[in-house]
Amino acid sequence: MDMKKMMKQAQKMQRDAAAAQEEIAQMEFTASAGGGMVEAVVMGDNTLKSVKIDPDAVDPEDVEMLEDMIVAAVNEAARQAADASNARMSSLMGGMNLPF
Repeated sequence: MDMKKMMKQAQKMQRDAAAAQEEIAQMEFTASAGGGMVEAVVMGDNTLKSVKIDPDAVDPEDVEMLEDMIVAAVNEAARQAADASNARMSSLMGGMNLPF
């Protein structure tokens, strides 16, 4: 394979990867905890977009449980975002194990 063709392919892969990263950054991932009492929405770039808390989840006697549900929902939504990002980038790279 000639070097010029390889360079063009590498540049195309780079453009495709950048486009995929931008696409993923705009995606939303939603997860809930506590049977739906807490819901978190995380963007594909792992920024927290929103948290919704069912008023019934607010128990002044057990704030720790509410905090745990929030952490669980945010972590699950972030995991979904990371999984989607890794899957998308792996499909672009044709199974090559390259760091993103």
